[in-house]
Amino acid sequence: MESPLSKVEELRPCSQGYNLLLKVLSAKPVAIQPSRDRQRQQPQMRIAECIVGDDTGVVVFTARNDQVDLMKVGAIVELKNAKVDMYKGSMRLAVDRSGTVKPVESPASELKVKEDNNLSLIEFERITMVM
Repeated sequence: MESPLSKVEELRPCSQGYNLLLKVLSAKPVAIQPSRDRQRQQPQMRIAECIVGDDTGVVVFTARNDQVDLMKVGAIVELKNAKVDMYKGSMRLAVDRSGTVKPVESPASELKVKEDNNLSLIEFERITMVM
C-alpha cells in the first residue's frame, strides 16, 4: 500500500520515512568529494544544496550524485522515504539508499510553493536531559 504524501511543514528534526512531492526552486553545487574507499576506485561524490518546497513551506534538500542531475529549477520531484538530517542546528532533507528521488511529469505551475516558510532557517538546539 502506498504511503500518503507528507507536507514540508510536517518535517521534524532527525526523523525519517517521508514521501513528498516538491518543486525545485534552486539548485547549487556545493562540493565534489573524493571517494573514501580508494580500493574500489569509485567516482567522486557530487553534492548540491537545493531549495525545494510545496504549498506549506520550503526546506534545503541535499542532493547527492545522480540526484543532482534531477534537481533542475522548476522541476517537480517525488521523494520516497526521505529523512531529515541536522546540519549546524538546521534541518536538511535527504534521501539515502533506502529511498528514491524521481522526476514527476507534471506542469510546474500546478504546484504552488509557500516560499516565506523556510524550515531550514529555524535553528534547533540539542538539549540533554538528565533523568
